[in-house]
Amino acid sequence: MSFFKRMKEKITGTNEAVTEKFRDGLTKTRNQFTSKVNDLVARFREVDEEFFEELEDLLLQADVGFETVMELIDELKLEVQRKNIKSTEGIQTVISEKLVEIYESGEETNSDLNIQVDELSVILMVGVNGVGKTTTIGKLAARLMAEGKTVMLAAGDTFRAGAIDQLVVWGERAGVEVIRQSEGSDPAAVMYDAIHAAKNRKVDVLICDTAGRLQNKVNLMNELQKVRRVISNEVEGAPHEVLLALDATTGQNALVQAETFQEATNVTGIVLTKLDGTAKGGIVLAIRKKLNIPVKFVGLGEGVDDLQPFDPEKYVYGLFANELDKQFEADK
Repeated sequence: MSFFKRMKEKITGTNEAVTEKFRDGLTKTRNQFTSKVNDLVARFREVDEEFFEELEDLLLQADVGFETVMELIDELKLEVQRKNIKSTEGIQTVISEKLVEIYESGEETNSDLNIQVDELSVILMVGVNGVGKTTTIGKLAARLMAEGKTVMLAAGDTFRAGAIDQLVVWGERAGVEVIRQSEGSDPAAVMYDAIHAAKNRKVDVLICDTAGRLQNKVNLMNELQKVRRVISNEVEGAPHEVLLALDATTGQNALVQAETFQEATNVTGIVLTKLDGTAKGGIVLAIRKKLNIPVKFVGLGEGVDDLQPFDPEKYVYGLFANELDKQFEADK
């Protein structure tokens, strides 16, 4: 089955509201990137070396990442040669196909959360201050509650002013209990108390907030490692997920943060926040290619239900929605 038909079946065969969230959430990137691709296609009637050079520049501007761009251009050149493609007409579909293939070509990873059956699951949320980490925890808690799970939160960011109160507010919105101590308390002690409270109340999922003072990088990483040790000592196999919250609007800086946290905490998945607020949504591909860490959730808006599981085909649809919609209509 061709990529075009496969995407069409997947998009029309799933929750249309979720598909529209990806379409709406990627509007800024699509307007910035896809419109330029369309302009490029309009200027170049033939697929030649100059066309590929300009396409390369556009991809780099969208923060797709150097390695990913080079691979994509090489793959496109091979595809053009193999299919003897001369015209730029329909090249967006070929680009879409290759973007999905590149995302899915890394080591096999599971984008689903590692939730234990009939046992406590511990999710450690990490990330620098200001990326939307606490907000993400609240949205994730609400999502898990809607799926029938019982959830508890641990207020481990004990040093940032207002962080504990902010998590309590989100806990109230989601209807979940927040285990906390006073500001300035030892985060590891908060985790210890939270784990025992979660066990006593037979909670399904404990989501743990952490500090994010990257300006004190060494101290922060040591602190995160200590928190991780306490969790693993109290719950076998925990933390079952280490989710790194990254702000999509920071582009390549998010990639640098990901590398830093990966060294200290063995990140299992990325939550890319504020994807709807950036024209550089290509960072999704750069993270996957550079670090081989799956993007598990993306933030596509301010609402509680705007935290969505990442789907590479819906993501690419969001990037090329206007062009693909035209092809969908023409194929009817």
